[in-house]
Amino acid sequence: MSKVMTVSPEDIIDHVKLSFQIPSILEAIASRKIVEDEAKQAGIEVGLEELQKAADQLRLANQLLKAEDTWSWLEKNYISLDDFEKIVETTLLSAKLANHLFANKVEAFFYAHQLDYVGAVTYEVILDDEDLALELFYALQEGEISFQEIARQYIENIEIRRAGGYQGIRLRKDFRPEIAAAVFAANPPQILKPITTPKGVHIIAVEEIIKPQLDEQRRLQIIGELFANWLKSQITAMEIAVNFSKALNSQIPKEILIEQSEFRSYNSELKQPLA
Repeated sequence: MSKVMTVSPEDIIDHVKLSFQIPSILEAIASRKIVEDEAKQAGIEVGLEELQKAADQLRLANQLLKAEDTWSWLEKNYISLDDFEKIVETTLLSAKLANHLFANKVEAFFYAHQLDYVGAVTYEVILDDEDLALELFYALQEGEISFQEIARQYIENIEIRRAGGYQGIRLRKDFRPEIAAAVFAANPPQILKPITTPKGVHIIAVEEIIKPQLDEQRRLQIIGELFANWLKSQITAMEIAVNFSKALNSQIPKEILIEQSEFRSYNSELKQPLA
């Protein structure tokens, strides 16, 4: 028979303190409260149909395909049905508030920061020897060797070697400044003269420069970035007072006993069971 260890709320708080998690938790709490307050002031509400759809998406994201899966997940995470609804509602409020605050600012921000969204398709090999890098660069210029051959010989990572040193589509911020300057000044397809950084000597092939477009994915990304920066500024300007002197009267039960028949999805009547 396995031993039973009882963990109290005080034990949990002590662990949070000793593992230096208090600042991040306080920031998360402040973020949630700011979102709730701002959404209320803006008159933003979450409808039952929206709640149902978001709840289904959250279940799918956590691979909770059946009612019993959802039940086990709630129990494992010590989350009640009301907690689950609160999580979904807060997520929706954040998204709706972000859209309310910044949807009409996306286009102006995008064009003001257009260079930050230019992408580059590159291949890269990093060497330790500058003389060797120059030798290989000139051999590439003369057509005596291909970039793929260099990648096969000098890249240790198997997957990157198999891909010929392919780095994917990367934005300016993804490169070191000295590399970004050369990459985005290139006239593709072009092999750049070796660039030395603390990581080594880079031989880079620029295959394509991709001009940015303000599609839906980019629009959502910009709204998310603007909202995150706004939220951070709100927290920075706020003084968070913590009171640990309050007695912790509630206790976390060892088992959460909720009949599965009580677990319901969030439709307009809140009566239909989860599939």
